[in-house]
Amino acid sequence: MLLTPESQSELNCGAASSTSNQKNPAYKQIYVMESSCPHLGADLSHADIEEYESSVVAVCPWHRYDFDLRTGKSETGLRACTYSVEVITDPSDGIDKVWIETPSNGTGWRLVELRPVSEEFADPPPKSSVPLLPVTAFSSAPSTVDEPVVPTNNPPSTLMQWAVLILNTPNPTLKVKRTREAVNLFRTGKLTSIGHKSLNAPRPPDIPPREDNVSRNTVDPAKVKNRKNRAVMLHALANIEQWAWDIIARFGPSHPDIPPAFFSDFTKMALDESKHFTLLTSRLSEISPATPYGTMPVHAGLWESATVTSESLRSRLAIIHLVHEARGLDVNPGTIERFRKAGDEESVKVMEVIHADEVTHVTSGHRWFTWICERENIDPVLAFREEVRRGWRGDVKGPFNVEDREKAGLTRDFYEGLKGEMEYPVQTGKEPLNMESLRDAVANVAVEYDTEVGS
Repeated sequence: MLLTPESQSELNCGAASSTSNQKNPAYKQIYVMESSCPHLGADLSHADIEEYESSVVAVCPWHRYDFDLRTGKSETGLRACTYSVEVITDPSDGIDKVWIETPSNGTGWRLVELRPVSEEFADPPPKSSVPLLPVTAFSSAPSTVDEPVVPTNNPPSTLMQWAVLILNTPNPTLKVKRTREAVNLFRTGKLTSIGHKSLNAPRPPDIPPREDNVSRNTVDPAKVKNRKNRAVMLHALANIEQWAWDIIARFGPSHPDIPPAFFSDFTKMALDESKHFTLLTSRLSEISPATPYGTMPVHAGLWESATVTSESLRSRLAIIHLVHEARGLDVNPGTIERFRKAGDEESVKVMEVIHADEVTHVTSGHRWFTWICERENIDPVLAFREEVRRGWRGDVKGPFNVEDREKAGLTRDFYEGLKGEMEYPVQTGKEPLNMESLRDAVANVAVEYDTEVGS
């Protein structure tokens, strides 16, 4: 839904019950339709909007199926879900409020995300006076930032190929550019296929490579403790992992029957991750130009969870998206408050964008976790608690952000009294994390594409 910048509107779910409210006649063409195409699940946020005789239709970018925005009907015989919408002026404050009919099944519907503009405009370019990622003097590895976004030789033609290419791209700036390119090609139907049904789909790396300057500053997670300094906090927050591309590349081929909507959800998540990295590193460059990303200690501790869950999509969704990312919902408000107390309103704005996006990430994790459980005919709460018992260490402690967890679908029975029983690895001493062995493991990963593309 796109509202004009001049309108001050609020979005509400349910029916407008107050008879004293007045419908605003200025809004004549506001429609609400499900965001996934009923044909193959394409993201309709990038659909073409066309006037056709007496109606307005959304045209899917993948196969040009058209859907009437008022009725949801298509000439193909398919039908998209549409919902009644009204804009009502509240006499108590004079604000135009948007009321949307909720789906007939389920109760307690809440607004999870309101995206006022297309994603192309949601990721502002860095200021020209401040380079996004300055080259550090001690970086000895050849940089990949000068590589073309689309490789000249054997360019990717499927989503799987793009996912593996991005995972194998060490330079974070190039990784961001390739993410934007891949997601745009996927959304606009310009890839030959998703590629997860191909017998020759490329495999993702066990550990994605990092540039030498980042690898040299990678330490044991226990040693990254002091985050009181704003620059240190921003640097730590920017140390993202490409969970979305990894889950696409690692589990797409092993689940050929998974709906295309899965890939729509996780490419959106990948785009969000790249946006967050850009926002955080741009802000870091503004407040601390002498310490660009890669010059402070970072950790790769979260990849232990990625390794533990590498054989099971259900485990990956539970541990990464419903534990790690849900924990982010708990701690983000405190981080935002620390920036606010420091008088750093620009960082507050960045973190508020990131937090709102991460609610949708947990929502996607919950959606596909429950989808798997339904197919396996098991209770999602019991399955989740068992996954945490086997794949997590210690208590999952509060305080919990109950409101945002519930927005994402995580009711209290998922996480209250939750405890993992995974054993700690056997160590002979207090050795630091051996990043040399990780780099050696990554060095042998080759990026290859099959010449014959599957469906």
